[in-house]
Amino acid sequence: MYVIAIGWLYVTLLMAATEANLTAAVLTFSLYGAAPLALFLWLFGTPQRKRNRLARKAADEAPGKDKLTETRTDQ
Repeated sequence: MYVIAIGWLYVTLLMAATEANLTAAVLTFSLYGAAPLALFLWLFGTPQRKRNRLARKAADEAPGKDKLTETRTDQ
């Protein structure tokens, strides 16, 4: 998925490079490239964030894990 994102940013960067002035270039890159891509990656990353959150919660509630008695290996 990141290859597609990099490709999309490359295309919008080239579109921005062909604009007549700097303001149009910045607006083209941000409104056609960065903003929609950020929204896309955030929406499609939601299931992974949920899985990570549930895994952390399961690890914290694992039986036999006591945070007060844990010691680090270098002590």
